[in-house]
Amino acid sequence: MNAKEISVWLLRIILLIILYVPIWMSGTLLVTHLDLDMPSEPGVVGSGMGILILSAVNTLLIVGLILFSNLRGIRLAISLAIAYYGVFTFLTQIETWYFLGEINVSKELLLELFLMGLPVPFLFIPLAVLLCKRWKTQEKIIINNSFNLPMSKLIHKIFILALVYVVIYWLAGYFIAWQNPQLREFYGSPGELTPFWEHTMYTLRDDPGLFILQLMRGALFTLIAFSIIRNSITKTWFTALLVGFFLAVPHFGHILSNPLMPLASVRLSHMIETASSTFVYGIIIVLVLHRIRNGVKGL
Repeated sequence: MNAKEISVWLLRIILLIILYVPIWMSGTLLVTHLDLDMPSEPGVVGSGMGILILSAVNTLLIVGLILFSNLRGIRLAISLAIAYYGVFTFLTQIETWYFLGEINVSKELLLELFLMGLPVPFLFIPLAVLLCKRWKTQEKIIINNSFNLPMSKLIHKIFILALVYVVIYWLAGYFIAWQNPQLREFYGSPGELTPFWEHTMYTLRDDPGLFILQLMRGALFTLIAFSIIRNSITKTWFTALLVGFFLAVPHFGHILSNPLMPLASVRLSHMIETASSTFVYGIIIVLVLHRIRNGVKGL
């Protein structure tokens, strides 16, 4: 890239960040059942700076996913929009339903939270594809054959990976988030920390649905990640980082104040827990699904 090309790309990214903010914020107009006057501790950064940081991070992530995909045009826009909505909204809000449905999230608000996530994937991503000059279909599509797997093998690996996700989720949840006494109290378990195995057996006995939910989330995370992986045109290690960040970035939203999770320490514990565990899981997905034909040289 010469200086002119770099300048053009910088201008494109700045323009995309500027476009991202109002498109992202437009989703909040659909939320009418949230009491904004509910007390909430300040976020890690101020709301203005937080919105700017999240807009920049999300824009760079989306641009990276666009540029390193072999898809073009409407196929790229639709596949990335579905993947983005799945990770950033669907798989996030089903946890909101499970954990906060009996605390402070009504059915009406939950539906609005699902709708709030629509503008970015289905308005911003097509615009980003267009501005990144990836709308025209190329004559020859580059196919990354190293990620092609037989269906039976793919299903088997998705199941194994979903089990791995449950383990990572549970370990991170206990050893990071659950160590915070304010977080335990927020979810209705005040008092001293229960030992790991006792806590695990208690949850398996009294709340087995949690593990079923996380097994389903792990399988869907893997399927969504596979849609990114199989169309990747970059090195496996870079694809792993890209997928890792793709799964982790949704949790950066905890830097903002949130009346649904009013305690700052609870949001911070959750951010560290979920961002780190999903990042690691994203990398594991790529390494497991990648067919390493020449040992480490395949990376």
